[in-house]
Amino acid sequence: MITSFISHPDCDLHHMGPEHPESPLRLEAIRARLALSGLLQQTMQSEARPASEEELARVHPLRHLRALDKCVPETGIVTLDSDTLMNPDSLSAARVAAGAVIRGVDQVYRGQADNVFCAVRPPGHHAEATDAMGFCFYNNVAVGAAHARARHGVRRIAILDFDVHQCNGTIDIFKDDPDILICTSFQYPFYPWRYLRSEWQNVVNTPLEAGTDSAAFRKAIEDDWLPALHAFKPELVLVSAGFDAHREDPLAELCLEDEDYYWITRLALDIAALYADNRLVSVLEGGYDLDSLGRSVEAHVKALLGLPFEQ
Repeated sequence: MITSFISHPDCDLHHMGPEHPESPLRLEAIRARLALSGLLQQTMQSEARPASEEELARVHPLRHLRALDKCVPETGIVTLDSDTLMNPDSLSAARVAAGAVIRGVDQVYRGQADNVFCAVRPPGHHAEATDAMGFCFYNNVAVGAAHARARHGVRRIAILDFDVHQCNGTIDIFKDDPDILICTSFQYPFYPWRYLRSEWQNVVNTPLEAGTDSAAFRKAIEDDWLPALHAFKPELVLVSAGFDAHREDPLAELCLEDEDYYWITRLALDIAALYADNRLVSVLEGGYDLDSLGRSVEAHVKALLGLPFEQ
């Protein structure tokens, strides 16, 4: 299996202050862990390009994009909401984060890679069509899905989100779209407090109580996601890879282990192998304890590479 690793130096330029958990140190921790383990050297490394306004506008209205542009400060940091702050480089980082998913989709459809991990920030799955929120400006995975349709004619796309927070932005953009299946697991009740009880046919919600452990998580995923995925038969699998459901993460109260991320990545790869000619593109979402984030991404990339899980 050829695994592509896509990132960009501009992702490190976005910062929201020294105390904010969504910091450039997250990508540093990932790169250091993957390099130390030798996994980074086994991937095909490439650099993202910025998503264009046209590519972003497939999921975010132009008026919203231009309103965001007007918020960018010349210096310092401005606040969009209590969680989401912007410095002069924030939207440059957000454009390459979304562009990484576009490049990943192109790579799997051109046969350059079997699967892709986009190590980018800011994350995207809370960004709704007309609302930046939850550390997110543009919805990276949604931009990638829209590109797959527009450029490659993909009809059925599965978006799998195992972040500890529900992907309200992805649901907002694709709710009631029969050609997009969204499977999302999340701590409940918990941020973002919207769409948690959505009734849309194309959304599979897997709410998890605080304290949920590995066994309960795996059973819930198998019970909820697998029947829907086998019925849907996706031509492309996109993954919103959040690692903040780990037991060591400070922002939530689920109790997943490193190996759970290997397990769920294998599950996603099995679906991609069955129905999508192995095509899978993953993009980083949450994960805020630097040590467990590095280990969890290591487990994720091991699975993508087809390597066994070993601690």
